Amino acid sequence: MQKKMLAVAVACALAAPGLAPAQSSVEVYGTINMAFGKFRYSGDTAGAPSVSKWDVANPNNASNYGLRGRESLGGGMTAWFQIEQSAPLERSNSVAITPASRNSAVGLQGAWGNVFVGQWTTPWADLNALWDIGTVAGSWGPVTSIIGRRETTGTAPNPNCVNGQWSGGGTPSATSGALNACDAVEAAGGVGHPFWRRVSQSVFYQSPVFAGFQGKFAYQTNEGKAVTGYVNGGKSSVAANPSLWSGSIQWAGMGGRARVGLAIDRHKDFTTIGKSDNGWALKGGWNFGVVDIGGAYEKMTYKTAAGDTDAKQWGLGVSVPIGGTGAIKGSYARAKDLSNGTDSGAKTYNIGYEHRFSKRTNVGIGYAAIKNDSAAVFTWTGLPPNPGGQSNTPAAGSDPSTFFISIQHRF
Repeated sequence: MQKKMLAVAVACALAAPGLAPAQSSVEVYGTINMAFGKFRYSGDTAGAPSVSKWDVANPNNASNYGLRGRESLGGGMTAWFQIEQSAPLERSNSVAITPASRNSAVGLQGAWGNVFVGQWTTPWADLNALWDIGTVAGSWGPVTSIIGRRETTGTAPNPNCVNGQWSGGGTPSATSGALNACDAVEAAGGVGHPFWRRVSQSVFYQSPVFAGFQGKFAYQTNEGKAVTGYVNGGKSSVAANPSLWSGSIQWAGMGGRARVGLAIDRHKDFTTIGKSDNGWALKGGWNFGVVDIGGAYEKMTYKTAAGDTDAKQWGLGVSVPIGGTGAIKGSYARAKDLSNGTDSGAKTYNIGYEHRFSKRTNVGIGYAAIKNDSAAVFTWTGLPPNPGGQSNTPAAGSDPSTFFISIQHRF
C-alpha cells in the first residue's frame, strides 16, 4: 500500500496541475545492483604498467528505478506507460540522472498484441533473456561486454550514440551534447556500433503468444535525416538518412524449459552513408532440471568505405541449482577478430555462486575476466578508472578482471 501511495504521489508531482487523471494501477519499481571487489587492469600492448584497486561498483550501470502504470480501456484493451532511468549510486563516477534514459514508452495492448512508441531495447537485445543464465547476481557477464558489443574500431559517423540519432558528416563529439555523446570507445563511431543498444524515437510491436511463439518488431525513424544544398530553395542532396529496424521471433515450450529465438537487424547510414549494416543472432537454452544451459551466436556486417567488415561473437552460459536457493553459475564468450585483419578479438569468462535470499534479493560471489587481443578494448560498463585514471575503458590489449561480492535487490 505504501508503495502504491508513493507512486501516485510521484506521478502527481510530475504531472501538470489539473492534468493528472487517475490510473487503475501505478507503481514505483526498480533494481539496485552493486558489487564490491578487487579490480585489475593488466599491462597493455604499448607496455603501460598494470594496476590493481578496490572499488564499490555499479555493474553495467544496471541500477535503475521508474514509474509504470496500466489502465483498462474496456473491450480487452489496456493503455500503459513506463518511465525508467538509471540510478548510478556512485557519486565519484556517476553520470547525470536523465529521466526516461532507459526503457520508457507509452502504448496500447490488446488481444492483437502490444504497440508502443518511445525508447526500448531492440528485439535483438531482448533475446539475451533466453540464454544469459550464467551471470552471477546481475554482475560481470558476457552480455554488453562481448555479446552485442563491438565498438572497438572505426572512424565514420555513428548515429546511435546514447540512444539518439546523429547526422551531418564528420566525427561525433563525446562532449558536445546528449545526442552526440558516446562512450570513450564509441566516440569515433563507425565500425563497431553496438547492436544491443536501446533505440529511441521508435515504434514497437509485440505479437500475442501463439503456441509458444512470439514475434517482435522495432523501427527507429529517420529523425536524423540531413540535407545539404542552396539555402534559397535550390537543389539539395541528402547528407545522411539514418534509420534502423530490428525483428525477432522466439519460441518457448516444454513448460518453459526449452527456448530459442532468431533476430535480424538492419541499420541504414550508420557506418557509411548510403549503405546499411546488418546482422543476425540465434540465442536460446534448455533447462534439464539439474542444469540450465544457454547459448548465443551473432554475426554483424558493417559496411565500411573499404568494404564489408564482419564481426562474429558466440557465448555459453550454465547454471547448476544447489539446495533450492542457490546456484553455481558461469559463462564464456568469444569475439572473433574482425574480418578487416586487425587483432581485435577477445574472450570473457566468469564463475561464481549466487544465493537467493528471497524473490527480490540475491547475493553472489565470483570472479570475472576479459582477455583482449592486442588491438581490442572490450570492457564492462561501470568499472573503476584504468591505469591512466581518466577513463574506465582499457587501453588496447589491457585485460580487466575482478574478484567480487555483489548484491541485487528488486523492488
